[in-house]
Amino acid sequence: MRANRAAAIVLLLMVGLGMSVRAAAQEDEHYSAISFVVVRDYNGKPVKNASVIMHPVKKNGKQRNSGLQLKTNTDGKTSFDGIPYGSLRVQVLAQGFQTFGEDYEVTKPDMEITIKLKRPQGQYSIYEEHPEAKKDETKPPEAKPDQKADEQKPQ
Repeated sequence: MRANRAAAIVLLLMVGLGMSVRAAAQEDEHYSAISFVVVRDYNGKPVKNASVIMHPVKKNGKQRNSGLQLKTNTDGKTSFDGIPYGSLRVQVLAQGFQTFGEDYEVTKPDMEITIKLKRPQGQYSIYEEHPEAKKDETKPPEAKPDQKADEQKPQ
C-alpha cells in the first residue's frame, strides 16, 4: 500500500514539474499581433469575407498540423494576437479571386500584412490562337547553301 502511494506521489510530482517546465518555456517564446488587409489587385478596394488561413512552418519547410482560419470584415481587415515568432504560411481564399499563398517570417511584436488578390486568369488551351506566341518557332530553319557548290561556280 505504501509503495503504491509513494509511486502515485512521485508520479504527481513529475507531472507537476513537467507542467511548470513547459509553462516556463512558453514564457520565453515571443508572440506577435498580426493584422491582415486583403484588397483587390486592380483597384485597391477591400475584399470582404475572404478566408485568411495561417499555418506555422517547421524548420524543414513543412507546415504544422495546427492552423487558424480568419475571415475579413467589410473593410477587408482581420487580425489575431498570439502568433509565435518564426515562419508562418498564409493562404487567402476568396470567391472570384485567385488563391494567394506565401510564407512570412514573424519577427516583430506587431505586423501588418497587405495582400493583393488577382482576378482569375483564363485557362490556356493549345486549341486556341495565341497571338503572343511566335508562329515561326514551328518552321524548320532554312538550309544554308552548300559552300562547296559556291566555290565550283564559274565567275
